[in-house]
Amino acid sequence: MEFTIPPGYDGKLLRDFLRTVPAVSGGILAELKRTPDGITLNGEHVTVRRVLRAGDVLRLTLSETEKTDVEPVDLEVDVIYEDDDLIAVNKPSGMPTHTSHNHHYDTLANALAYRYRDRNFVFRAVNRLDNPTSGIVVVAKNRTAAYLLADQFFRFHPEKVYYAVCRGIPEPSEGVIRKNIRREAESVIIRSVCPDGEGRECVTGYKVLRSGAYCGIPISFTELRPLTGRTHQLRVHMAYAGTPIAGDGLYGDGFDAGLGRLALHAGRLTLKRPSDGSELTLSAPVPDGFTELFKNES
Repeated sequence: MEFTIPPGYDGKLLRDFLRTVPAVSGGILAELKRTPDGITLNGEHVTVRRVLRAGDVLRLTLSETEKTDVEPVDLEVDVIYEDDDLIAVNKPSGMPTHTSHNHHYDTLANALAYRYRDRNFVFRAVNRLDNPTSGIVVVAKNRTAAYLLADQFFRFHPEKVYYAVCRGIPEPSEGVIRKNIRREAESVIIRSVCPDGEGRECVTGYKVLRSGAYCGIPISFTELRPLTGRTHQLRVHMAYAGTPIAGDGLYGDGFDAGLGRLALHAGRLTLKRPSDGSELTLSAPVPDGFTELFKNES
């Protein structure tokens, strides 16, 4: 995998850049570190602490031997598209994407390991959704596809459309939120809006599709388009706008409009197939509960 470092990373550490590359999970990064010349910058072997300069050429070289230690578990998985290079699924709310310290047997990785249990399948999610967020997750089925998709997401930002139920109704009903976001100093999870010139650029387009009320509390069914891809971007921006996403106990007050979950769904994604570059639009139906709230509303 080869990348040219963009101006926005001039003077930053290599590890900061690697965090933006979807194909480089913690496991892949560990393998790169173990592989001779797995990480080179302008042809020189480097560590993740190397300071970058715009125009540097980063090359990541993975070994050909592939192994997986994800336990296959027979979990239901809603496949919305599959070919030789990728599989796209409609992940339910509450299912983690990757295995972790507290999730060894209940993840999308486990489900796909079971689906491909007759082959040495390595789980490579190209995009990532929070545990409580439902919707489209794309997983590459081979290393070449993983690189091509990761490069596509990094350089061209495929069109993404999310749907959310928000507490309150954004004003105006359609617009763009441009507010930088940074990680809170004492937290590895929480993000917050920060002044221009600090944090990372963050842009979200939104449009109210329906409005109504739940138990007297104004709510809205809103289309969200992340024009940048930052952690918790949609949740932070909608909370900043005064209309937090329903069910968000981290950035809102936990009000869930009776849904019992975070009301955020990745509903549409347009990308190019790794095999021939042709356009592929993926869709995952909006959960029934979201629209049921607005059946008799404007």
